[in-house]
Amino acid sequence: MTLRADARRNRARILDVAEKVLVERGTTVSTEEIARAAGVGIGTLFRHFPTKEELIQGVFVARLHRLADDATRAAASPDPGAAIAGFLREAAAQGEVKNALAAMLTSAGVDLHEAAGEAQQEVRRALGTLLRSAQQSGAVRRDLEVADLIGLLAGTSKAIEYAGQDAAARERIVGVILDGLRAPS
Repeated sequence: MTLRADARRNRARILDVAEKVLVERGTTVSTEEIARAAGVGIGTLFRHFPTKEELIQGVFVARLHRLADDATRAAASPDPGAAIAGFLREAAAQGEVKNALAAMLTSAGVDLHEAAGEAQQEVRRALGTLLRSAQQSGAVRRDLEVADLIGLLAGTSKAIEYAGQDAAARERIVGVILDGLRAPS
């Protein structure tokens, strides 16, 4: 079923606001508070997301789609080495939010792989394109595979979380990962 333009806008606004509110306040925030913050009625929120878990899942999947879009844009860059470095830096910085959303879903008993479905595959394809581009340019080591890149991204995101607000530590962590990606000279 195709949504009307106003319904699409409402859904997008709900997802955007829900992400911010969930990250700031956690899963204890009520759906009523999220609806109020989004400027919609609770009925509108429940038409799009019948349960809180479905709302959190919607936020998680939307975030994955944005990640795939970011990787696709980076893959089109004329400087693949700088593009993959910039993408990884930004994705790792945003990983804390993604990790928090994933933890919320897991604690609600949601299977992340099932919940993310096509969005996860979209991320894999976009990362594959970005990785191949960087490898073909000679900027990134050729023995890396997409699964390795995803693992490095997940690990970097967790490491950045542990660094807390220490910007220098966060930058060092990302720098170490980027050094490890470089093709041997």
